[in-house]
Amino acid sequence: MTITYDPSHPAYWDEADMRDELLRVYDLCHGCRLCFNLCPSFPTLFDYADKYDGDVHQMTVAEQDHVVDECFQCKICYVKCPYIPPHEWLLDFPRLLLRAAAVRKKSAGVRVRITDNALGRTDLNGRVGTVLSGAVNKVVTTPGTGIRKVMEKVTGISAQRVLPPFAKQRFSTWFKRRPRQRIERRQGDVAVFQTCMVEYQNPAVGKDLVKVYERNGIACSLPEGTACCGAPFLHAGDFDAFRKYAEKNVKALAAEVRKGRDVVVPQPTCGYVLKNDYFDHIGDTDDTRLVKEHTFDAAEYLMRVHKAEGTALDTEFPGPVPETVTYHVPCHLQAQNIGLKSRDLMKLTGAQIKIAAQCTGIDGTWGYRAENQELQQRQIQPLKRTIEQQASECVVGDCHLANGAIAEETGRTPVHPIQLVARAYGIPEER
Repeated sequence: MTITYDPSHPAYWDEADMRDELLRVYDLCHGCRLCFNLCPSFPTLFDYADKYDGDVHQMTVAEQDHVVDECFQCKICYVKCPYIPPHEWLLDFPRLLLRAAAVRKKSAGVRVRITDNALGRTDLNGRVGTVLSGAVNKVVTTPGTGIRKVMEKVTGISAQRVLPPFAKQRFSTWFKRRPRQRIERRQGDVAVFQTCMVEYQNPAVGKDLVKVYERNGIACSLPEGTACCGAPFLHAGDFDAFRKYAEKNVKALAAEVRKGRDVVVPQPTCGYVLKNDYFDHIGDTDDTRLVKEHTFDAAEYLMRVHKAEGTALDTEFPGPVPETVTYHVPCHLQAQNIGLKSRDLMKLTGAQIKIAAQCTGIDGTWGYRAENQELQQRQIQPLKRTIEQQASECVVGDCHLANGAIAEETGRTPVHPIQLVARAYGIPEER
């Protein structure tokens, strides 16, 4: 049994060794059960433990894999687990289950690889989707049609999901064409890692980010040579594909940092990947350290400017401010352990913020897979109840994918925290 989360370790890919480590961790989790209500993996594990009177070593390979398959890498157990590294037990449940998924990936069937590529090639999908947005959006936003059922059979993407529509104009196109703003009192200089969600599907978030940042004296630029963060491939256990994206992005972003810029990310999953997963999978290099140390969530950076000595945000808000806001805290933002910076930012406007911290069960692309549809629907119900009970004037969330799931389930369309602040400043929304 080898306790390793490093894919370059020779024992990492040994299935027998991996199975022994799974059972060690399963036994520790069974004895603790603090995470019983976080995601489907833990109740499933505990049911099997109870079935064998606590002896998890009697679990079959299929039962072990059942637990693995229900982990969608939300990372939220990091917030509660008392045994994560550097604890002597070195329990890292998400990365262990990612190891298990990667080992199994080596013998995966053709259908699995097709699904991984359909969900993972976000830049290719985005380029095609924006060019053909009219036709494509009719398909992706209309579940249950014949075309969607054929798509499900071919790609494995659920025919019952409303998928994020594509924009007609990419964010980078707007950024290059926009009138340049003169910044009188510079308080920061950032490279915006716009993410696939902002680049191809929700450019409005990026537009408002740039306008809010520039209003507060923060110069914005777009880094050259970046691509998708690679999270869909990472979470599917395809480390070779992930490393290609990671190495490309680290090189481009480290170059921006050396120019004196910080990296700002408006989507929490991508931010988590840049801060943590690149470091884990490429290694401790000058470039990975630079990216890790200089990458910030969009609201995190603004609050950093606001609280730093000699700088401050504009706190005059002449635009509309909702009286009450339900703020959904995405799992991958909680796992960054930076506090509730989006909440703190929105509180500056005078809005009353109510917290909804349950998971939507989307988590990257896991919730879009046909085999996970029913489980995702069960996972989001506690969040749905919270949003309905709070009955706030406005629903806000940092994650575009989670926001889509919330809109689909509740009929309430969330906005990004940066968008709420932009409207409060009186910045009109671009149509």
